[in-house]
Amino acid sequence: MPKPLSLPFDPIARADELWRTRWGAVPSMAAITSVMRAQQILLARVDAVVKPYGLTFARYEALVLLTFSQAGELPMSKIGERLMVHPTSVTNTVDRLVRAGLVDKRPNPQDGRGVLASITERGREVVEAATRDLMAVDFGLDVYDGQGCKEIFELLRPLRVGAGDFEES
Repeated sequence: MPKPLSLPFDPIARADELWRTRWGAVPSMAAITSVMRAQQILLARVDAVVKPYGLTFARYEALVLLTFSQAGELPMSKIGERLMVHPTSVTNTVDRLVRAGLVDKRPNPQDGRGVLASITERGREVVEAATRDLMAVDFGLDVYDGQGCKEIFELLRPLRVGAGDFEES
């Protein structure tokens, strides 16, 4: 993981001040910049944890999704839908997992054009070990307690609903 910058000031707060002076107050600029920086920090943290297993967080998510399915397998289209990623990304992710021996692919007997991805026993072992390690560091969110994590989830939920990720119930 790269060494933290440890600047003597908050560069996002400074950018917000300069933005306000030049174009007026736009709180959403500081908010989006903070969210994007947080995403960089968290992705670096979780990728560092799963890297020893030959995974990225995206590949880890695909393995977890397969463990959640009753039979340990899902159609590639369903994986993309659930992970909310483009079919090309699913193919790339699953193909890398296949090369690592963590997932197998086969034709979907229910859909002549479709492909099923299924987790292997080795994939199950890797996902269990990686999950233990990620939980040990609170998925990179160890600076927050349970309530703080719940607040983050709730704060971001309207954005996800507005993007059409799911229908609010």
